[in-house]
Formats: sequence, C-alpha cells, structure tokens
Amino acid sequence: MHKHLKNLIIFSALCFNTSFAIAQIQTFDHLKVDSLTFVETKAIINKIPNDKFEKRIYKHNNTELPYRLLFPKNYDIKKKYPVVITFHNSTRIGNDNEKQLEPLSKIWLRPEIYENYNCFVIAPQFSERSSNYLANENGLLLSKPGDKINLVLDLLNEMEAKYTNIDQSKIYLVGYSMGASTAQNLLSLAPQKFAAVVSIAAVPDFSNLNAMKRKSILLIHGQKDVENPYKGSAELFEQLKQSKKITFKTFTELNHDTINIPLLLSAEIPEWLFKQHK
Repeated sequence: MHKHLKNLIIFSALCFNTSFAIAQIQTFDHLKVDSLTFVETKAIINKIPNDKFEKRIYKHNNTELPYRLLFPKNYDIKKKYPVVITFHNSTRIGNDNEKQLEPLSKIWLRPEIYENYNCFVIAPQFSERSSNYLANENGLLLSKPGDKINLVLDLLNEMEAKYTNIDQSKIYLVGYSMGASTAQNLLSLAPQKFAAVVSIAAVPDFSNLNAMKRKSILLIHGQKDVENPYKGSAELFEQLKQSKKITFKTFTELNHDTINIPLLLSAEIPEWLFKQHK
C-alpha cells in the first residue's frame, strides 16, 4: 500500500475521541483528506475488476431490477453466509447494471476482505431515485422511499428461497448518500428482515423510530457536508438516544465527496457488520 495511504489509515485510527451517552456511542475523527489521497484511494478501488459480481436481473410483473451478485469465496452450500445489500448514490441511477458498483460496493472485492468476510453481496441498480427528500416544518431534510424500493424485498425473498444457506440473522444494509437514505427507508419498512445498517451521509428517515431503536446502526457523516446536511444524522442520533445499538461517527473535516475515503481501504465496515446479528 502507498506510504501516504498507510499514514492516512494510522492517523484516522488514532485521531479521534469518544464520548458515551446513556446507551449510545459517539466518536469524532479529525482526519483530513487531501487531493492526492483522494485520487490515489479512488484509483486503487477503481482498478479492482468487477467480474466476480455476476450480472443478473430480477423481474416482477412488468418491472425489472438489474443487480449484481457476489458469491462468497470458496462458496460451500453446506455453510451459512450473511448477506450484504449495497445501495448506490444518485449519480449511479440507470439500467446498465454497471454504474451501481461504486467504490463502497467494491470494498467487498478487495482481496483481504473477500478472503476474510465471506458473504453474499447484492448490488441493485435503480432506474430512478430510490429515496426522495423533502423538508419538514423546521427545514430539516427527511427521506421517503422511492416507488421501486419494495423490489429489493421481493428479490431478497427470492434469494432466501433459492439459497437456503443464507444466514437470515445476518442480513445487512449499506449505503452512501441516496443509498444510505434507501438503507434507512428499507429498515423502516421491514425491520424484521435486517440485522444492521451502515449509513454514510444520509438524509434520515424518522418514520419508524421505534423499530430503529432495536437495530444495530452505524451512522457516519462529515460535519462539513452541505449536500446532505450533517444535522440530519445528528438529529437522528438524538432521536434514537434510548437505543443500545447505535454508533455515530463524525468526521469533523470531511464533506459529502470525501466522507468515503477513509472507509475504502480499511476493514472498518465489514468488521463492524460481521459483529451484528438479529
């Protein structure tokens, strides 16, 4: 790994402080990402071939949902495996079944992650917004599920029927930006299906707080994010203050574009997810 990137990961691991509420965990990381680190990190991820992700299309009535499917390494039908569903941001909307493999979904292809975190990874692609935003009476942006989000639930049900070795206690949702909002929307719609959510730079969903309080949630947001304002995640964290399972990680120096960079070459997301279960 490039020396500059090693220093980034070491600095990120050391340069934060943690405060504990009654049942929550909140951390503050003061990492800064310069333009060289940004470019080099994206280049490393983008060079990883996508071919291990099989191209598939889920069809329901007259509607199609393109998706990519990654099988666990050395897949064994006799073993139980978790499922990770990754959701793309709004710049990846389409139907080419390619663009949804953004850097956050490709971390599962990194050799050390693919080797050590065996799971199914599903990466659906939406042809329209999967989550829509509107402001409440206080001007806070809220997210609402898009029209096609239920197709993911249908696809998951089909997968569970076909691959009976899916560990139904370990089905996870991961997303960035619109994808993170989609993950929250889906958790609110069907909390019984999912064990945990990693939500990065989301516009929050407050529609089912009672269910969210019982789920493992990792909120990650940059304090300098003006596209999907940081105050949304901060407010969700406050609303979930009775939760025993929520962690809120703030990157004080990162914005909407740089928030993913510290996560792409580390094992932080897989490591946290694989500790969670229903």
